[in-house]
Amino acid sequence: MLEKINSPEDLKKLNIEEKEQLAKEIREYILNVVSENGGHLASNLGVVELTIALHSVFNVPTDKIVWDVGHQTYVHKILTGRREQLKTIRKLDGLAGFPKTSESEYDSFNTGHSSTSISAALGMARARDLEGKNNSVIAVIGDGALTGGMALEALNDAGYSNTKMTVILNDNEMSISKNVGGLNMFLSKLRTKKLYAKSSLSAKKVILKIPVVGKPFVKIVQRVKRSIKQLIIPKMFFEDIGFTYLGPVDGHNIEQLQNIMRLSKQVEAPVLIHVLTKKGKGYKIAEENPDKFHATSPFDIETGKPKKEKKPDYSKVFGEKIVEMAKKDSRIVAITASMKDGTGLTKFQKEFPNRFFDIGIAEQHALGMAAGMAKEGMIPFVPIYSSFYQRAYDQVIHDIAMQNLPVIMCVDRAGIIGADGETHQGTLDMAFFRLVPNLTIMAPKDFKELEKMMEFAIKLNKPVVIRYPRGGEDENVKFEKHTNIELGKAEILKEGQDVSIIAIGKRVADAMKIAEQFEEEGIKAEVINARFLKPLDKEKIKTGIRGENIIPQIAIVDALYTLTVPVKISMETGFDVLAHAIESYVSVKSNIFSEMLSEKAIKIVGKYLSIIKENPDNIYARKQLSYASMIMGINLANVGTCLPHRMQYPIGGITDTSHAAGLAALYPSWVYHEYSVNDEKINNIFEYMGLKSVRSAGEAKEQIKDYLQSIDLNYNLAQMKINHSDVEMLCDKVTGNIKNDKLADIQNIVNTIFCESI
Repeated sequence: MLEKINSPEDLKKLNIEEKEQLAKEIREYILNVVSENGGHLASNLGVVELTIALHSVFNVPTDKIVWDVGHQTYVHKILTGRREQLKTIRKLDGLAGFPKTSESEYDSFNTGHSSTSISAALGMARARDLEGKNNSVIAVIGDGALTGGMALEALNDAGYSNTKMTVILNDNEMSISKNVGGLNMFLSKLRTKKLYAKSSLSAKKVILKIPVVGKPFVKIVQRVKRSIKQLIIPKMFFEDIGFTYLGPVDGHNIEQLQNIMRLSKQVEAPVLIHVLTKKGKGYKIAEENPDKFHATSPFDIETGKPKKEKKPDYSKVFGEKIVEMAKKDSRIVAITASMKDGTGLTKFQKEFPNRFFDIGIAEQHALGMAAGMAKEGMIPFVPIYSSFYQRAYDQVIHDIAMQNLPVIMCVDRAGIIGADGETHQGTLDMAFFRLVPNLTIMAPKDFKELEKMMEFAIKLNKPVVIRYPRGGEDENVKFEKHTNIELGKAEILKEGQDVSIIAIGKRVADAMKIAEQFEEEGIKAEVINARFLKPLDKEKIKTGIRGENIIPQIAIVDALYTLTVPVKISMETGFDVLAHAIESYVSVKSNIFSEMLSEKAIKIVGKYLSIIKENPDNIYARKQLSYASMIMGINLANVGTCLPHRMQYPIGGITDTSHAAGLAALYPSWVYHEYSVNDEKINNIFEYMGLKSVRSAGEAKEQIKDYLQSIDLNYNLAQMKINHSDVEMLCDKVTGNIKNDKLADIQNIVNTIFCESI
């Protein structure tokens, strides 16, 4: 039967018996595919009849079906011409595991996260009405997703507006973990129709004891109660907010499903069809373990066991560590948004049931509640998948970060999640968390570092983000070094002077492998484990960016490109050219040819830099400065710079200030000392710049300060948050040949210039 179905039109030709046979074949087909490739099994086995009924009654793609989450659309894809493609699911360039509009016209809306379908469907219905069309719009949503705030907001709006649409509530009592919460309890009452059972039990016992009339009276009351419940219970929620409620209906009876869907099409108002299904239907092992077969790796159909031995992963390590920590600290609590098993909290729930909170699919609530608990002295750990943390960004900012509350946000599945497609990729959290004030963001290189970071997070007593990937460690890389965690401090895992590789989290292992490859080619690579995304270790990371391999091969000098550059940048780059010219002029390596080029460059900068300050669009002035920059590039290749440049490099390494600003802070003091051994050349420089000659080192210092002020580069090291306690470290990091200067006792002078420049 399955081979005959290539589109919904083929399905519509079948009778009920044929559709029931088709349902069996689809289940077998999905089971075989998922057992080989992995994928979402239990949810898809549960909606086979529901999907068949939908495509039998509605005319897709004219009618629009929006699937909430979308992991239950394998049947939909089979019925819409993608049967063979399903074999490629979870493979490179294979079929998407979720609805994808670019993949098929039958996929009306891209989904991947829960609780979005009713909003999207309502939007489509309103667009339909505005365009004067009459197609049906259907949202299919699970009972777990219905607990999400967005779904309830959409229900409220749809009911109030009386917009014609259909919501199919797929009620299987499961999300990923078992559903929790008040709404689930309400749905349970609708399922069982035993709303008044407990409250009436004692009364029934009393009435039965009444002679003669007792039993007949109870029977009459029971008949009345049944009638009342049929009328009232559905209205308790859905009808009160404006929906016509139909159901509950057996979600595995195709005929019943078709009849109730046809009925819904006749209602000129929002309709909710309550469908009861069983996750994992038709595969006993999945029926008994629906949470384990929600998303599964390849497995043996006979036993249900994975084909590959499951290895330790970050979620499991997290789960074990939080239990260990919770035994020592009663303040530790764990909060999950219906992802107990996926985030490794199963053991924690068993050990500390009173400190474990599953709040359902409600990430916003999870973080808001965590903030409240932290405010009252608890230490909440909140593990949520990276792509789901997006849903609670406001709570991260407003409820946690702004109040600087010690909530530990554990970002599971961070990074590339290839199998589930773009909706589940954890690629944005690094960017959006870094924007938030007061957050400390860490990522471990291996399991042991994750444990260390969890311990460190508690000690900080402020909001912390720890991000870690899906899966386990790289088996090919073993880290022997595990230094203590210090706030904002990276660790150097491998020494090397040719190139620096800076990595964080899972990519540190890749960096180590690349460094080994470099070593085979004779390149010594330094490997830095950043550890912290925020705050960054500026000292280790910025000073690590150096070496011959990052020197450009070609430089393009074109004045036209500089017209869009802010005036401030033009002043800074112009002064840098001037510094090159001055230092190559006074260098012990200078010669008649280099001095000629230096003189030319100094005269150009001295004349035209101030012109650009007053008139930034003066292209002739910019051409002159570009020319000066070019000839100084030639000079530097032969003569090099002097002490100021060598002293600026460590300043640039530990601060966010520009190269020119660092030079400007050092230059007055350096000119003062340089004058003592090069007074004639210093005065020549002043003459070339159009400045007056001086008679002392003090005058030379003041004149260069005045000049720097005239071009808005009046800086000192204190403005860059460098103080006297930093001087020793700065002196140690002065690099390169500092003997280009004529200055004697150079080491002491370096120290002096740093101190005088603060």
